[in-house]
Amino acid sequence: MKMLAKALQSFRTKVTIFFILAILFSAGAGNFILYKYSLDSQFNQLRDKLKIIAQVSALGIDANELTKIPLNPEGVKSGSYKVVAGKLKEIKESNLLIKYIYAMARTDKAGILQFVADPDPVFNSKKGLKVTAYPGDEYDARSFPQMFDAFYAPVADKKLGNDEWGMFLSGYAPIRNRQGDTIAILGVDISANDVYLSRLGLYRRGFAVLILGLILAFGLGFILSGRVTKPISELLIGTRRISQGDLDYRVKVSGADEIAQLGGSFNEMTKALVEARRKLDEYFYRVVQSMVRSLEAKDPYTRGHSDRVSEYSRQIALEMGFPAEKIDLLGKAAQLHDIGKLGVHEDILNKKGPLSEGEWDILHKHPASGEEILKPVFLDSEMLSVIRSHHERFDGSGYPDKLKAEEINIFAQIASAADAYDAMTSSRSYRPALNREEAQKRLQEGSGTQFSPRVVEAFIRALNKRDNERSF
Repeated sequence: MKMLAKALQSFRTKVTIFFILAILFSAGAGNFILYKYSLDSQFNQLRDKLKIIAQVSALGIDANELTKIPLNPEGVKSGSYKVVAGKLKEIKESNLLIKYIYAMARTDKAGILQFVADPDPVFNSKKGLKVTAYPGDEYDARSFPQMFDAFYAPVADKKLGNDEWGMFLSGYAPIRNRQGDTIAILGVDISANDVYLSRLGLYRRGFAVLILGLILAFGLGFILSGRVTKPISELLIGTRRISQGDLDYRVKVSGADEIAQLGGSFNEMTKALVEARRKLDEYFYRVVQSMVRSLEAKDPYTRGHSDRVSEYSRQIALEMGFPAEKIDLLGKAAQLHDIGKLGVHEDILNKKGPLSEGEWDILHKHPASGEEILKPVFLDSEMLSVIRSHHERFDGSGYPDKLKAEEINIFAQIASAADAYDAMTSSRSYRPALNREEAQKRLQEGSGTQFSPRVVEAFIRALNKRDNERSF
C-alpha cells in the first residue's frame, strides 16, 4: 500500500493520468468524427442516386420538341410544351422522391437561366399561391454554380439548398439532341426536409455529447492539472521573487513527490543565498566603512564624523519608535552617508577658504555619487535614500533633487539632522565648534526650514536623555 501511495504521489503518475484522460477524450472525439463521416457517406450516396435519376429522366425528354416551345407565357399552350410537360409529369409520378422536375436553358445573361418547361407552375410560397416558371421566366442561378456544370455532365448539389421553393436537394443532367449538343438541362428536386431534420438532430445530439465531454474533460483536467501545475507555479513565483531580490520568500509546496522535493531544495537554496548575501553585504560594508574612515583620517576636523552621525541617527530613530531592524540599517547607512566624497578631490574637501561656484557644483554631486556606489549591493531603497537625500532641506531648497517636506524619506531627514548637529559641534578649519546648547538652538531655528520638526523634537529629547544619564 505504501508503494502504491508513493507511486500515486509521483509527478510522473499524475502526468500519465492526465494524458490518459486526454487520450480518452480524443477517442470520443474520433468516434464522433467517424459518425459524422458515416452520415456524409449516406448523403453522398443520395447525391449519386439523384444524379442517376436526373440522367435517366433526361434521356426520356425529346430535345426536338423542347426546342419548339415558345419562350413566353403563351408557350404553355403549345403542343410541344404539352408533350414535354406530360413526359415530365410521367417521370415525376413514377418516382415518389421527386418533388419538382423541370427543364431550363441558357440565356445571354451571366448567371441567369430560363425555364423551358415546368409541369407545376403553381406552388405554395410564404406569401401564398404563386404562379411562375412559365417558359422564358428567368432564374438567378449564381448561387448554384453546379447548375451550369450540368450542361456537360450529371451533377448534384453538394449541400442542401434553400430558396423560395423550400429546402431541397437537387440533381441536374444535360438534355442533348441527336447530334449530342446540350440544348437544356433537366432539374430534379427532392424534398430535403427529412434529410435536413435528420442531420440537424444528429448535429444537436453530437454537439450535446461534445459539450458534455468537454465539460467532463475540462473539469477532470482542471482539477488534475491544478494539482500538477500549482507547485510548479509556486516555484515559478519563488524564482521571480528571488530574482527581484526578495531572498526571504519561501515556496509552499506540500506532498512527497519530486516537485515537493524540488520545493524543499529551493527553500534550502534561498537560505544559503540569504547567508551568502549577508556575508557579502557585511564584507562590502566593512570595505566601504574602511574607505570612509580612510577619507576622514586625511582631515583631522572630520575624523570620527561618520561614527557620530551613525550614533545620533540611531538615537533619533529609537526615540521616534522605529523597530530595531530599521534602526540598525539606518545606523549602517548613516555611517556611509559621505561615501560619495571619494569622488571629490582633496583640495576641495580640505579647502580653508570659500568654495567657488564650480567647486560647490562638484561637492553637491557627492550624494548621488554615493548612491551609485552603494546601489549594486545596498538594495534597500529606504537606506539608499539616506545616502542620496541627506542634504535635502525640509523647505525644498536642498540638493540634489530639491525634495520638500514628506517627499524626503524619514530616514534621510534623520541623517540630515544628525549630520548637521555633528558638523556644528565639531571644529572646522574655518570656525570653532559650537557648544551643545547653541547647536540645539540652531537645530530648533532650522525646524520647518532645513529640518523636519518632528525629527528635531525627537533629537532634542534624545540629547536631553543622554545628558541626564551622564549627570548621574
